[in-house]
Amino acid sequence: MDLFWALLLAVVQGLTEWLPISSSGHLVVIQQLMGLNTTVAFDVLLHLGTLASVIAYFWRDVLAILRALFTLNTHDPNFRILLLLILGSIPAALAAFLFLGFFESLFTNMLVVGGGFITTAIILTLSRFHRGKKDLDWPVALIMGLLQTLAIIPGISRSGSTISSGLLWGTDREKVFRFAFLLSIPAILGATAFELIKTPSVAIDINSVVAATVAAVVGYIAIRVVRRFVMSDRFYLFAIYCVAMGLAVIIYAL
Repeated sequence: MDLFWALLLAVVQGLTEWLPISSSGHLVVIQQLMGLNTTVAFDVLLHLGTLASVIAYFWRDVLAILRALFTLNTHDPNFRILLLLILGSIPAALAAFLFLGFFESLFTNMLVVGGGFITTAIILTLSRFHRGKKDLDWPVALIMGLLQTLAIIPGISRSGSTISSGLLWGTDREKVFRFAFLLSIPAILGATAFELIKTPSVAIDINSVVAATVAAVVGYIAIRVVRRFVMSDRFYLFAIYCVAMGLAVIIYAL
């Protein structure tokens, strides 16, 4: 892939992976419109780039959770977060294992992508009804995990679905924000590992490495932007863009 297109996809991936506007939906639209075909290595590196951005942003949380894991300190609050992350990761893992072929078939259907954007807009709008400052508990972890599963469908945003569902449940904004992004780490690791198992031999070129680096930097900035919107009760405003994008994709498909 030419460096220009590699960088364009990297910027799109970095922004839309964490902004609540669906990276999968945007990449499907761009690839269909431009006739681009990406390699497994390129896709894997882009996802590793955005994974690096979330780990870099939440490195203290990640280290604390790993420390709780290896010490098996059940009195450590981070051990409880670890258990909630495991619980929240189960729905997406089961869905991907049982219905992978079905989900993959959706990526060629532009009407589905357009509908996904509209669905994201509806979910984001619901976040406006956030009330309260509840602590993280197992019901909200499970709900956020279920909504993350929904985001396997192209056009439905992972961050938009998980954060909005946590806010609608009435959970503290800061805790929802952190848990939603931490929940993405095992999901991305699992998807990446599955791709590598399916295609164990991949050729990595310099353009892919550069693109992954750009995706990481842009992704880090996008996470900071998301936090501002979540904490200022303006997260729902991304619904406006998703409606416009969804209608445009549906019209194009028809």
